[in-house]
Amino acid sequence: LSIHPFILIRTVGSGLDASSTKLSSSPSVLGAPLWVAKAPVGKRDADRLPDLVLHAFSDSNRRWRQNRAEVLRLLLRSPENLSLGMEGGGSPKEGLPLRDFYIPDYIFTPESEKEDVPEKPTCPVIVFINSKSGGQLGGDLIKTYRELLNRVQVFDLGEEAPDKVLHRLYANFEKLKSDGDRLAAHIERTLRLIVAGGDGTAGWLLGVVCDLKLAQPPPIATVPLGTGNNLPFSFGWGKKNPGTNRQSVKCFLDQVKKAKEMQIDSWHIVMRMRDPKEGTCDPIAPLELPHSLHAFHRVSRSDSLNMEGYHTFRGGFWNYFSMGMDAQVSYAFHSERKLHPEKFKNQIINQTTYAKLGATQGWFFASLFHPSSRNIAQLANVKIMRRLGHWEDLRIPRSIRSIVCLNLPSFSGGLNPWGTPNQKKARDRDLTPPYVDDGLLEVVGFRDAWHGLVLLAPNGHGTRLAQARRIRFEFHKGAADHTFMRIDGEPWKQPLPVDDDTVVVEISHLGQVKMLATHNCISKSIDDPSTPSSAGHHDDGDSSPESEDEWEGGRRKFGAAETFKIPEDTDIAHLS
Repeated sequence: LSIHPFILIRTVGSGLDASSTKLSSSPSVLGAPLWVAKAPVGKRDADRLPDLVLHAFSDSNRRWRQNRAEVLRLLLRSPENLSLGMEGGGSPKEGLPLRDFYIPDYIFTPESEKEDVPEKPTCPVIVFINSKSGGQLGGDLIKTYRELLNRVQVFDLGEEAPDKVLHRLYANFEKLKSDGDRLAAHIERTLRLIVAGGDGTAGWLLGVVCDLKLAQPPPIATVPLGTGNNLPFSFGWGKKNPGTNRQSVKCFLDQVKKAKEMQIDSWHIVMRMRDPKEGTCDPIAPLELPHSLHAFHRVSRSDSLNMEGYHTFRGGFWNYFSMGMDAQVSYAFHSERKLHPEKFKNQIINQTTYAKLGATQGWFFASLFHPSSRNIAQLANVKIMRRLGHWEDLRIPRSIRSIVCLNLPSFSGGLNPWGTPNQKKARDRDLTPPYVDDGLLEVVGFRDAWHGLVLLAPNGHGTRLAQARRIRFEFHKGAADHTFMRIDGEPWKQPLPVDDDTVVVEISHLGQVKMLATHNCISKSIDDPSTPSSAGHHDDGDSSPESEDEWEGGRRKFGAAETFKIPEDTDIAHLS
């Protein structure tokens, strides 16, 4: 219990003196609010209260940590009659952590003494916050969540990685359950995770949860914080940065408690190339990112994917993988933000900067400013697998300079590049509705920045290229010395060996993960396609920018923890 060292206790209906006794506090906590607790207790319990609260101890003091659980038990003996407030007019129950979401210390720390929690939490949560996201908002959110919950439930990702936290937590769950701890079993069964940060931060946590391979993985709610926020928007959490005051956080926690679980597909990406004769082909992040935050990383020598004489890289994603024009603009944006973070204080400025970078790089007049080698068709041969075991070439129009492999209906801040084909187009091309759990990716192409702006129109969409279970990019020898790639909002510059004709990128399905969705969710499930709201309008005939001629012959560690596994049925020979 995160309770302040200033305490005023008044016992009602007991043998104790009805007058209040104010306890002293150390200078280090001067200025802390004075909390008032009124609890009907029996005489036997009341006789023990003065001993328990004779002195005030800070949260870091061992004796206070041991005693506070007993104080909480006595105060919550009759929770329906409990009233808490702040002297001077505070709101009720503002002094104690929110009981529905509370997790005691010993669940996280094996050496902690067990607490006797009066009632099981209905929605226990663990909160991960990227303190560097959203300007100062990340730090403010951490402070507020720690005020409302037990401090040990709230983690700053800049200080502790989620894989270490969750591995330690689930190891302790197993120990406690073997000792017959029913509260631990209940918390494990009903646990929900909250992650606040950009899409890359959310992907980082998703990858860690996938790696745990739990029988009952916890569902995840995403707080929009930073740039993009496609994952939160897809599941109804909005795309604007959240409020950081107590009321806003309480409102969000209430939404988490009411949210429904929704399965989404996980996707695995592998890139393999021969060892370059000179230099390195390791991914180049925009300036320097922490190693754990790299969207794409090289596998270790002990990894089953490693092959002698080759460089192999892997990653995972849940929203999209893109290559080409959009990834290059994103890379420039991230580089600029790292150099001048003071210029990127709100989302409007961020979006304006994106547009300026697209213009200065010449993407609004791509056919004039960029050589044909920037075209996807000139860079690589693309193969897709519609049905298991059958690869086929995908014809890419020569004008396409950016390709997006999409799982969720939100891209570049809430735009839907696939849209909703009308019934005739869907029937003629054998297209199915874009569900987030159907094992299919929607593949979309863009010609230039003007083409991207079409998404702002009610029926706008990119060039629909295919729906596929697997996708393979086979890079042409000497086509380019580098390209730009992006996974769930995290871009990087990918060097390519000019004398190698074996560079291959392959994307395949890898299980599913649970998300939490609100009633505003725009994603659709194959099991319940009618529940979420539609992500857009149906096409009205031929108003789309794609031409029928183009269709002749065709239809970190962010997002990947270290043990992210390739599906067993993947033919590794094709990746060499």
